[in-house]
This record gives sequence, C-alpha cells and structure tokens, in this order.
Amino acid sequence: QVQLVQSGGGSVQAGDSLRLSCAPSGRSALALTTAWFRQVPGQEREFVAALAWGGDVSDYADSVKGRFAISGDRSENTIYLDMRMLRPEDTAVYYCASRTSLYIARADSVYEFWGQGTQVTVSS
Repeated sequence: QVQLVQSGGGSVQAGDSLRLSCAPSGRSALALTTAWFRQVPGQEREFVAALAWGGDVSDYADSVKGRFAISGDRSENTIYLDMRMLRPEDTAVYYCASRTSLYIARADSVYEFWGQGTQVTVSS
C-alpha cells in the first residue's frame, strides 16, 4: 500500500501563490498518473489537475486553468501543484492522489492512493 505524503499549503491573501508537494512514503515510486483534488466541507471532492508521467500529459479543471500548474520531478519522486493568483474560492483541503494507469481521469473513485490532505485558505 503506497502512502502519499503532502506538504505545503497554508493561509495566504488573494493574488498570492503557493506550492503543494506530494511524494510517496518509504521507497515507493509514484504511480503512473497523479492528480490533485480539493474539497470544501459539505461539498464533494473536486478535480483540480492531473499528470500522466508517460506522455507528460496534463489536464486541468476550468476553474484553475492558467493559474495552477501540475508538474513532477522523477529524480525527487515528487509531484507539485503550483498555484498562482489564488482566489478565496480556492480555499479547500487539497489532496494528491495516484493511480497505476497511464490514463488521466477526473473521477476520484479511480485513484488508488491518497495523501493526507492539506488546508489552503485564501482570504480577500
């Protein structure tokens, strides 16, 4: 069982930037496709971005396109989510996830491994 460990997040002002990181614990390697989701209390978990290692294919939710960037560093076995021009509506708990498939998916149910979640709070 792969455990993903997240770092980053925090409280910022609107317009600021943040970086989230996600890496597997121990000696596990990142699975073929990784993604970021976010969740606001009382709402369903929402797809944010995904990256497939094989073809370096990425996908973004419309709400973050042009502001967020997902990237991976194979040498560090780490996935990043760089968030720019943050808005109050980006406030949520952010989760990284991975799956042993080359194909990007937006449905959280197909992701096998999950991080512990990290809070991002953006104030106006």
